[in-house]
Amino acid sequence: MTLLAVRHVTTYRYKQPVSFGDHRIMFRPRDSYDQRLLDSRIDIDPAPSQMRWIHDVFGNCVAIARFSNEASELRFESNIRLDHLPLNAPDFQMEDYAQTYPFAYSAEEMPDLTRAMERQYLDPDHRIHHWVQKFLHQGRPTRTGELLMTLTYAIKESLTYGRRSETGIQDPLTTLRLNRGSCRDFAILMIEAVRALGLAARFVSGYIYSPSLDGSGHVGGGSTHAWCQVYLPGAGWVEFDPTNGIIGNRDLIRIAVARDPRQAVPLSGTWTGEPSDFLELSVEVNVTSPPSRATRSVTGSTSPDHEPPLFSLEGAQ
Repeated sequence: MTLLAVRHVTTYRYKQPVSFGDHRIMFRPRDSYDQRLLDSRIDIDPAPSQMRWIHDVFGNCVAIARFSNEASELRFESNIRLDHLPLNAPDFQMEDYAQTYPFAYSAEEMPDLTRAMERQYLDPDHRIHHWVQKFLHQGRPTRTGELLMTLTYAIKESLTYGRRSETGIQDPLTTLRLNRGSCRDFAILMIEAVRALGLAARFVSGYIYSPSLDGSGHVGGGSTHAWCQVYLPGAGWVEFDPTNGIIGNRDLIRIAVARDPRQAVPLSGTWTGEPSDFLELSVEVNVTSPPSRATRSVTGSTSPDHEPPLFSLEGAQ
């Protein structure tokens, strides 16, 4: 296991005090066999008058903060610490019938996978379908694992990564046309391509740890990161990060999974005031290794049995 810590700070600034509506917060990691949450703390300033926790339809842990005071600045600081078990998945321990593409999901799994197989973006000329077909062996069987690995690496190698300040997702057809996009754009392109092949895929939001300080590390650090999962019978939901060519969960910290990226927004909410009152939004994310080892971090502008998680509603000092 590897100990990782994440500090995520989001600050909204306004020209004068404004009032705030409910804010939906998705900062708490998903506990699993490959990542175990040790502790979690959220500091919010001004302090919310009420904070409640829910599990959404995908089992993600969501906090909803309600505010009664006006302020000219709203700041969220999340600190988490977790044990992370890096897993590589090049061997794809799948059921025999799924080793070769195409295959069909079982009757037991199909009802629960159907929505994750549906295309979400219009493609009237079937461009994504035609594009992904070139990764299939024509006239001979295609190994499922090889297909997905090749697709992942192809997006990484043939498209140019670039941060986008605009909100929302770039249409996958636009990503193909421009040959560039952000991590969330690459994730959606791969999801749509996989769904065009008749496989189930879903969007993942979280963080990435870059263990290299020499400039050869992963891209996508300094803010939240996005990748995808594909459901493979016998192997379950397998991680694919087309931005960095990662197969498996190595260096990926999973926060939320969703059928559509709009269902996995890390922080969203409303405020009331004049449009001109909004000044800026700043985001800082630091992912660090254990203090006992060489500390390495990435910065930028965006329950265990023995130790219960900690949650704080006090305003940041």
